[in-house]
Amino acid sequence: MNFNNVFRTISNFLFAKTYRELLIFLSFLILSGIFWLLMTLNENYEQEIKIPVRYTNIPKGAVLTSSETDTLRAIVSDKGISLITYLYKKAANPIEIDFMKFAGENGTGIVGSNELFKLVNNRLPASANAVSIKPEKLTFYYNYGEQKRVPVRLKGDVTPDKHYFISGTYFSPDSISIYASPRVLDSIQEVFTEPVIYRDVHDSLSINCKLQKIKGVKMVPDQTTVSFSTDILTELSFEEVPVIGINMPEGKILRTFPAKVKVSFVAGLKKYQNMSSEDFIVVADYNDIIRDSTSNVCEIWFQKKPEGLNNLTLSTTKVEYLIEDK
Repeated sequence: MNFNNVFRTISNFLFAKTYRELLIFLSFLILSGIFWLLMTLNENYEQEIKIPVRYTNIPKGAVLTSSETDTLRAIVSDKGISLITYLYKKAANPIEIDFMKFAGENGTGIVGSNELFKLVNNRLPASANAVSIKPEKLTFYYNYGEQKRVPVRLKGDVTPDKHYFISGTYFSPDSISIYASPRVLDSIQEVFTEPVIYRDVHDSLSINCKLQKIKGVKMVPDQTTVSFSTDILTELSFEEVPVIGINMPEGKILRTFPAKVKVSFVAGLKKYQNMSSEDFIVVADYNDIIRDSTSNVCEIWFQKKPEGLNNLTLSTTKVEYLIEDK
């Protein structure tokens, strides 16, 4: 490559008349663009901005049961250059609500529309003006420490894969403290998670869940962890579960044929490993037998059985019997 030839070619292009005219055109284009931008930004526009709210002068012992920091949405009119600043900051300076000034009776405080406009405009630059504010009035709730513990419940639908089942649901924490007015506290017996929807679950699952908000109620904590245990569904059985006579008169004994029955059910393998035939009690009731003394057959049923079993059945529900003296 001949660098002298390359340098000469570039020099000829830069000093050519066509290139000088292009530079002049681009310079005017950039200047006109800057001028247009300045004129545009000097015009007034409207833009929605978020304005944080903070409560001050809260007396000792008072507990805000609504959010301690609310957010207003205000439509603000201002010059474009100022609105760009708002968009960059994402929020205006916070306004402060004097608790003692606005707190009313029955644990409720209300800041009216006129007061909100004054507070917002005082926080905006002199060139800006709030056109509208949402919400139009601000309501906050408080009490003086009244609380109670309530259990946490799941709201939603968690369904296992067809070969599995949910063997356990656990909450951590399983109860929380709520703060509200005495009337509201009396009406709340439990709190629920935000909706939880999961399908075809086959592994253990843990979910961090927010609790559903209740107007005028503060929750501590305001979230919980819900854990689900799963197990494989299996058809299982215990072959020899004895039939026992109950309510037998003193000196009498019941003999059944067969003396032992088979118990079948569907359960998880983990649950089955912790079970035995002694977890089942199958009985025949003497009081039922004497009601139909002409028959030599009696009904048998479960007096005791583990929870969480599906399709629990006996190999027979009727057996022959004899009542003998001991």
